[in-house]
Amino acid sequence: MVKLAKPTFPVPNAVSIDSRADDNLRFIRASMEAAASFPVPGTAGLAMGSVGTCAAALASLPSLRPHWLAIWLGAALVAGGLGGCVMTRQALMQGRTLFGAPIRKFLLCLCPALLAGVVLTGIQIPSGDLHAIPGTWLLLYGCGLIAASATSTRILGLLGVVFFLLGCAALLLPPHLQNACLGAGFGGLHLLAGAFMMGRGSSGQH
Repeated sequence: MVKLAKPTFPVPNAVSIDSRADDNLRFIRASMEAAASFPVPGTAGLAMGSVGTCAAALASLPSLRPHWLAIWLGAALVAGGLGGCVMTRQALMQGRTLFGAPIRKFLLCLCPALLAGVVLTGIQIPSGDLHAIPGTWLLLYGCGLIAASATSTRILGLLGVVFFLLGCAALLLPPHLQNACLGAGFGGLHLLAGAFMMGRGSSGQH
């Protein structure tokens, strides 16, 4: 007597174990990368850009042009404080600790270039060589952003490259154009980057 083989039918929506394992690994990897990164909020760029734009406008006034350095130093403190407050608020809303690994890595990448700018500015002011200060600020700030992008978003690295190039240009331009370079960088570029990051976040892209 011949036994007939039972017919086999494909099971709908069948998912192999290997496929599920790959999906789980991708999810775990994405979660770990997100936890290790520190996304900079677009509102920080808008706040810092607004301060930079105001500083450029003030320093361009004929009566205040001789005091451009004091204006920009004050603006740097205000902008840094505002940016720090915005990023701290976001970190707390996301449940991150202020001294956690993502924020610590971000600061370790960003701050060395900023400290180098402070040291070089302190050396250049007593010597009276103020021509190189705007370019130095823009160039080193760009370097800091490029380094910090390793722990944040790629847009931060692109922004750093533009700051770096603008700083190189400022070092070659005559003094009367350097306030415009500072305004274009610390004002305009911050505003554009902040608006882009806010639009990107609202559209659901990560």
